[in-house]
Amino acid sequence: MTFDYAPAPESRSVVDIAPSYGLFIDGEFAPASDGKVFKTVSPSSEEVLSEVAQATGDDVDRAVTAARKAFEKWSALPGAERAKYLFRIARIIQERSRELAVLESLDNGKPIRESRDADLPLVAAHFFYYAGWADKLDHAGYGANPRPLGVAGQVIPWNFPLLMLAWKIAPALATGNTVVLKPAETTPLSALFFADICRQAGLPKGVVNILTGDGSTGAALVAHPDVNKVAFTGSTDVGKAIARTVAGTDKKVTLELGGKAANIVFDDAPLDQAVEGIVNGIFFNQGHVCCAGSRLLVQESVQDELLDALKRRMRTLRVGDPLDKNTDIGAINSAEQLARITALADAGEAEGAERWSPSCELPSAGYWFAPTLFTGVTQAHRIAREEIFGPVLSVLTFRTPAEAVEKANNTPYGLSAGIWTEKGSRMLWMANKLRAGVIWSNTFNKFDPASPFGGYQESGYGREGGRHGLEAYLNV
Repeated sequence: MTFDYAPAPESRSVVDIAPSYGLFIDGEFAPASDGKVFKTVSPSSEEVLSEVAQATGDDVDRAVTAARKAFEKWSALPGAERAKYLFRIARIIQERSRELAVLESLDNGKPIRESRDADLPLVAAHFFYYAGWADKLDHAGYGANPRPLGVAGQVIPWNFPLLMLAWKIAPALATGNTVVLKPAETTPLSALFFADICRQAGLPKGVVNILTGDGSTGAALVAHPDVNKVAFTGSTDVGKAIARTVAGTDKKVTLELGGKAANIVFDDAPLDQAVEGIVNGIFFNQGHVCCAGSRLLVQESVQDELLDALKRRMRTLRVGDPLDKNTDIGAINSAEQLARITALADAGEAEGAERWSPSCELPSAGYWFAPTLFTGVTQAHRIAREEIFGPVLSVLTFRTPAEAVEKANNTPYGLSAGIWTEKGSRMLWMANKLRAGVIWSNTFNKFDPASPFGGYQESGYGREGGRHGLEAYLNV
């Protein structure tokens, strides 16, 4: 018996989006100093959701001044008192998780199933986790009585807007720093809703400030002379620009940048389990994941069997409305990102790789790209070298573990990798050889607030999450 598909839409009525939003500075919403605004649209429909303020350099200065003023009292609070605010924020996030999940899917384009079941639980978990550290910093391994740095300037991307906010703000507040955060231009709404959560939690004014704007706003924040710590997640090109800006200053910096992860499948791997890991590795969040397993390295002897199973699985993926609970792959975040994905996929075909996508009907409005598989890929192909940041998988083969290591490491990036094998000794041998900050074994894209995350080479430096994530916000 076969069952017909029936939509299961989540209600939009659970979230109330205002027609316009100002900047959140010193505990209050206010317009930009020059009154300029820009629109944020839903990538699944191109519907204008709201208009938000475009922060100027003067606004950056106001926000940093407010954060500096708040720092004196916030940093002097006992850790247990700071923890109370973080616990309160975590609980409010849990209480408002349905509302925030719908908002995130509307503004970002990701499936509600992911924002509801992955993003929001992790957001709350990060605040709970770092609340627990706030009164235990003497025991974090960074010496007795470690001190906060001051004002943290934080710039986050559009692929996990609320989760990246939690990764940045939770450890900063737990360690006694104050924050000026700039969300991505295409996904500002969840950060603005978080500003309301800060007020709801009674967080002292100026401890968290939210500035919406484009790249010029982020550049002004990074360059501000009274910012002590810069945290950035985003593209490698922007990360390099930030590194040049802060060079020669005493600002502490962490950069979490791009990736081109290898997902390595050996002939003894549980292939059905590996297929699920491959799908999760590259099609989760439309491939908008810096640690996505965008290069599949499969041992030659199981290539045909694995690809047959992978194609069968890809045919079951449902592309469409992000608010439909049955949707597996949502909308591409922006027209600009869709153009980049399309150009790189076309380059893969032009360079001789074989392209395959399951038959699927894409919506007529919005930004969409079908899940895509490339075979016949060599290490010289652009699709094997450049970060596509979309639902595009390149397949390469290998014969020996040594060859797998050589191909996996043949990248300027070094953020993540996956290993699929039944042999524990091979897992450990491979993990020791791979140049990647995060290595998963017989799984992929698993995250935990207690586990550090970060990369090497052009994937950036520094770690977020876990005890290691405290160091970047402490004077040690």
